[in-house]
Amino acid sequence: MPLTRADCERLDEADLLGGLRESFAVPERLIYLDGNSLGIMPRQAANRAAMVLKEWEEHLVGGWNDAGWWDLPITLGDKIARLLGAAPGTMVVTDNTTSNLFKVINAAIARDASGDIVAATTSFPSDLYVAADIAARHGRRLRLVGRDAESLTELLEQPVAVVVIEHVDFRTGALADMKAVTSHIHDRGALVIWDLSHSAGVVPVELAACGADFAVGCTYKYLNGGPGSPAYVYVAPHLITEATQPIPGWLGHAEPFRMEPDYRPSSTIRRFLTGTPSIVAMRVLESSIDLFDGIDISAVRAKSAALTDLFIRLVDERSPEAEVVSPRQAAMRGSQVSLRHQDGRAITRDLIAAGVRGDFRAPDLLRFGFAPLYLRFTDVWDAVDVLATVLDQRSASASNAEDDWHAPT
Repeated sequence: MPLTRADCERLDEADLLGGLRESFAVPERLIYLDGNSLGIMPRQAANRAAMVLKEWEEHLVGGWNDAGWWDLPITLGDKIARLLGAAPGTMVVTDNTTSNLFKVINAAIARDASGDIVAATTSFPSDLYVAADIAARHGRRLRLVGRDAESLTELLEQPVAVVVIEHVDFRTGALADMKAVTSHIHDRGALVIWDLSHSAGVVPVELAACGADFAVGCTYKYLNGGPGSPAYVYVAPHLITEATQPIPGWLGHAEPFRMEPDYRPSSTIRRFLTGTPSIVAMRVLESSIDLFDGIDISAVRAKSAALTDLFIRLVDERSPEAEVVSPRQAAMRGSQVSLRHQDGRAITRDLIAAGVRGDFRAPDLLRFGFAPLYLRFTDVWDAVDVLATVLDQRSASASNAEDDWHAPT
């Protein structure tokens, strides 16, 4: 029996996370399905920004101690670590995802004299650019591989230092089995770096339990830290004291205020810090991370699965010409559903014009990200309603164009 909007209204009424929507500045008359690119602003973000400006005004340079700026990369890192199954002191907020990936790939290959770098062919382009550059600089090969275990096994028959892989594929939303993949890579003597940009905040992650070596990720998607908000880097406890990273900045020094001419890395996760961080950006990010206090990430995951299941079901019922390319089993996908259509770019433009914000990835993918903290089930219904209308209109236009066509004489 087909679902109705009333069914979705009842799901919203029973939603235990529904009240969190009020914590976000959700624009009126917009259905926002682009949280996998940039999250909606928390209402507290403006207050936190004003707070840090007041700290600056009142404390000036004294704010590094009096206002706690000095410890923000660590305290924020610990808060995000809680969401990602990592111990305190193993994660730090700093720089951006690409810079942090550069650090940890170099740290990984420093432990292996000759092994290659392996990355998934579907990785986000920046991940591949960085991996290729490091490989070229160090006389290694970058070998590309599929995300399946069979492809990994074939490539790992040859010496490999490190494997870089996305937890959630940014194009299709496919979710990798972190524990199984990590174990598989370790069995062949290599280290693994996980890019968590599309899973942090919506998918339960157990970095420590899975034995991950390194992880990186951004904070502006489902963590809602704002455009260009600082990223994070995770290092397994047994690697922290021996990992060497290629950007030795003064904040990563064992005793920063000795101002020594020679670099001595900190014995803690601070060694992955570089230069002075953006305290304004970190305060804004803090406003979002604090929203996760007291929230069970498994409840977020359950709503994510329900939202994406609903979207897929409604697309199948109302817009079957749009091919679902994301895994249909919720356990095998993140909080994203991608559709394939040959007119994907134009359809995305039409959806945005009609108040449904998703995005497009060439050549033919429409991507929709579902952020459980502020998205409603009725939003999903309304979004598919608009999608069906857009597709019907395009089909009618194509039919009319065919009817108006006359063979040349």
